[in-house]
Amino acid sequence: MKITDIIKLSFFALKTNKVRSFLTGLGVIIGIASVIIIMSAGAGAQSLIVNQLNSVGTNLIGILPGSSDEKGPPASVFGIILTTLKYEDALAIAKEVPNVTAVSSYNTGNGTAVYEDSQTDITYYGVMSAYPLVEDTELMTGRFFTEDEEKNNSRVVVLGYKVWQDLFGSEDAIGKKIKINKEFFEVIGVMKERGTAGFQNKDTLVLLPVSTAQKIMLGVNYVNFIRAKINSAGNIDQASYDIKMLLRDRHNISEGKADDFSVRDTKQAIDILKTVTDALSFFLTAIAGISLIVGGVGVMNIMLASVNERIREIGLRLAVGAKKNDIMRQFLWETVAITLTGGIIGIIIGSLISALVALIARYLGYNWDLIISAGSILLGCSTAVIVGLIFGIIPARRAAELNPIDALRYE
Repeated sequence: MKITDIIKLSFFALKTNKVRSFLTGLGVIIGIASVIIIMSAGAGAQSLIVNQLNSVGTNLIGILPGSSDEKGPPASVFGIILTTLKYEDALAIAKEVPNVTAVSSYNTGNGTAVYEDSQTDITYYGVMSAYPLVEDTELMTGRFFTEDEEKNNSRVVVLGYKVWQDLFGSEDAIGKKIKINKEFFEVIGVMKERGTAGFQNKDTLVLLPVSTAQKIMLGVNYVNFIRAKINSAGNIDQASYDIKMLLRDRHNISEGKADDFSVRDTKQAIDILKTVTDALSFFLTAIAGISLIVGGVGVMNIMLASVNERIREIGLRLAVGAKKNDIMRQFLWETVAITLTGGIIGIIIGSLISALVALIARYLGYNWDLIISAGSILLGCSTAVIVGLIFGIIPARRAAELNPIDALRYE
């Protein structure tokens, strides 16, 4: 028989039992759709990471407490409290490292801000007076605190845009007193609306002088991290090296001993996070692949049942001259047709769900790109065909090995 005749017979058999054919390929549909969704979500998550880090700035260097190797994050990323970085380290970087245009240290805390009958949950940052330069942001109204206020425990605050709206509505906040936890502060400025950057809504922040955050709010003498802005992206590597050498000297770290801090630029952070998301995507894709195996076993069992139902048909074809290879190829093509059709349906469903996920993420304010690569579609189709071939061999061989006489007598 010609291959075209075999394909026509295969699709005719599938059309005859549409519901069974659909249920047979359901496992493949779910498996392929899962693979497409996970690969798209992984790529979308990577795009979110890159977009968010780029929004922070490509000419920034971050200094975190705790040592780490070149490919891994420092311990502080995992919530471990380390006290190796000081406010004085930030001052030294600002004064002594070439190519650094602005530096700010950061202390972070959470609390509730209250003004009269209004209140809102906030994250407050203890920062330096150069914060607007480091973060490349501007005030909507009022002013930022000065270097003297930064050092003298001044009870002044600059509100994020949303915090201002939550507490004051459209009322002018400058000069008003608010309470954060149990302490009162004077509002001296309101930041422009900034949105989400670096995985954080900047409009929900309240900014305090670093000395105020350390001594009045937190009772600590260390900083959580430091950011330094470099005059040019081309000077990032040299500035990183200079910062590292300066801090090693300030922390009295002798040659051969590990740093008690980590210096990272935006590109390094992106590379590290990409490695993590790639590993997670691979792991989840492997789990989704298990459903393809389950679907393949289901296809094989249904095709074996189909062979038993069509024994007389097979016997008649063998009796009128069909070869065993013709019978085997017919059942193989039927199996491949089921899995390939299921794969195509799975790709369509997976793509639609991926688009919905991207749409919801963008609606929630995340810079999430919809990425469905040609590679993932090719992988889905090829996987469906391979599953069909592998799990179709046993039913096809059983059909081909039937004795024509016994098959014709079968009832």
